[in-house]
Amino acid sequence: MATQMTETFRMDERSVGLVETKSATLFEPPNELELENGMRFGPISVAYETYGQLTPEKDNAIFICHALTGDAHAAGWHSPESEKPGWWDDFVGPGKGLDTRKYFVICANVLGGCHGTTGPSSINPKTNKPYCLSFPFITVSDIVKVHSELVRHLGIERLLSITGGSIGGMQVLEWDARFPDQIHSAMCMASAAKLSAQGIAFNAVGRRAILKDPNFNDGDFYDNEHGPRSGLALARMVAHITYLSEDSLEKKFGRRLQHSEKLGFDLLRETEFQIESYLHYQGKRFVERFDANSYLYLTKAMDYFDLTNTYGSLEQAFSCGAARYLVTSYTSDWLFPTVQSRELVSELIRSGRHVTFLEFNSPYGHDSFLMEEEINNLERLVHPFLDQLYFVIRGETN
Repeated sequence: MATQMTETFRMDERSVGLVETKSATLFEPPNELELENGMRFGPISVAYETYGQLTPEKDNAIFICHALTGDAHAAGWHSPESEKPGWWDDFVGPGKGLDTRKYFVICANVLGGCHGTTGPSSINPKTNKPYCLSFPFITVSDIVKVHSELVRHLGIERLLSITGGSIGGMQVLEWDARFPDQIHSAMCMASAAKLSAQGIAFNAVGRRAILKDPNFNDGDFYDNEHGPRSGLALARMVAHITYLSEDSLEKKFGRRLQHSEKLGFDLLRETEFQIESYLHYQGKRFVERFDANSYLYLTKAMDYFDLTNTYGSLEQAFSCGAARYLVTSYTSDWLFPTVQSRELVSELIRSGRHVTFLEFNSPYGHDSFLMEEEINNLERLVHPFLDQLYFVIRGETN
């Protein structure tokens, strides 16, 4: 049943507490970012947050690559009045998976996003109007180039680790292939070296819903009070189904009705079943926090990502680096099934990498790595992985 989920502000010993989003301006002319399509683009504002303290040696930094509709606010609270904490608050904080007593954790909004980093809704300095669809085509590689530069801007030569799930995991893989000397380790969760045809198909349906919304106006809708809200909500409803599993939907909703005990025999009733109500709620909440143009750009970047196509083979993609890997998958994830993770692991081993792999038995589908119920399992894997790595690195540098 669709009910509004909120949390109460809490300052317990496992919370990073109150945090603020910062901003950095990168790639100012004449040093614009060279995009994968050959264009040059800049300046670029990057929204980011940090948690914990950077050591004097600057050897304890971990970068979080967020998923498709995430943002820089991974943990903590922006104010005591905030409706909820950061999107990975269960995993980032003192004593948690990314333990901020030990590590300096960074999370930044992606290029093309809509939460502080330059994207289609940002003002084009040349026109003083939003970029809309004049924003350049971007790829996962372009996103990683921006975040790599942010790390250098923060004065960090090499990251202890990078981590992310879904398209965040794609960023992890691209970072290792493109900037291997910038990382000691990589943690890739519920992701793959490319999106399957089925995944591309779902993204295509979502984009079509937005493009066909009568309020889309070729992407120039920021002066319109409504914009393509219906199309964006529908895109989210379709995508959200892929993040769940059949078992979780059956257990949570089954065929239960929403407002009555009998079928209404009414074709125009939108929310007769509880699952319908839940999806409508997800769509409604999504349009309150996300930009339709960003959704178009970022899903297309996800579709284009293909390590084999870019580097010739997975073995070639992994040939230059030495980062240790932690790869995880989930039994009920049909968007990024375990077979794709196993392919990654095989190629990493063939490239001589140190790899830890585990498939978690979870009923929650693709979103398992974000679920509070699964975080404890992930923590038990991440803690020793990072502790051992940090011990080795400090031994090498002392």
